Amino acid sequence: MEKLEMKKKMPIVKYKEGALHETEDDIVTEYPLTIYVNEEEFATMVCTPADLEEMVVGFLASEGVVRFRKDIVKLEIDEEKGFAYVTLTNKEVLDQQTFSKRFIGSCCGKSRQFYFQNDVKTAKTSMVDKKITAASCIRLMREMQEASHVFKGTGGVHNAAICSEEGMILSRTDIGRHNALDKLYGHCLLNQIPVRDKVLVFSGRISSEVLTKAAKIGVGIVLSKSAPTDLAIKLAEDLNITAVGFIRGESFNVYSHPSRIVLE
Repeated sequence: MEKLEMKKKMPIVKYKEGALHETEDDIVTEYPLTIYVNEEEFATMVCTPADLEEMVVGFLASEGVVRFRKDIVKLEIDEEKGFAYVTLTNKEVLDQQTFSKRFIGSCCGKSRQFYFQNDVKTAKTSMVDKKITAASCIRLMREMQEASHVFKGTGGVHNAAICSEEGMILSRTDIGRHNALDKLYGHCLLNQIPVRDKVLVFSGRISSEVLTKAAKIGVGIVLSKSAPTDLAIKLAEDLNITAVGFIRGESFNVYSHPSRIVLE
């Protein structure tokens, strides 16, 4: 079987300096993965084909299907056919809760709003009084961006990272912003990495979906290169999460709970 790659070379025609040239460019790979839970089709996700086990676990955790690593008996991925098979200790979990089979695209996630049943159950109000310096906010954003070779080559992915104030601990990349977050969540859950005192750094805008996933992961500070939505700010206020956006150059905006951002 051919190994799945995050990007591939494809022929293009490039316009430059008044002329057209045939050349090649790095194009990000878009890959559909259908998840079966206890032999029932649960969801099809469009993603970047890397760190798939982490993404599946993180997605199921964010949906409230699993809470701990021990909830999963077996997880198998058939990369060639695009299937993930998950067996859980609780054989009736899908019967006990309200789930529907769905397709999750690569761009905008489910575009759902907060306060759906499973969000209420799995989102966490931050109870940590973690603080971070303004200079660290700028440095961590720069560090995450510089580490993303796929973005530099294609310009077609989102990046997300779990960081301490000292530096980046873990980073993941995907064409779907929600997938990148699920990969982080899955890795932390599988490896029992505590994140309550950590910082989430993100390349895309802070939507309500992104803020909700940050709450489910359990962090209290979210740093973004882009802007938040009004609902995301309201959720951040409710969940005691500090949302920082427009981190560009030497400036940024703090939209909620600014007490966590301090000077040197």
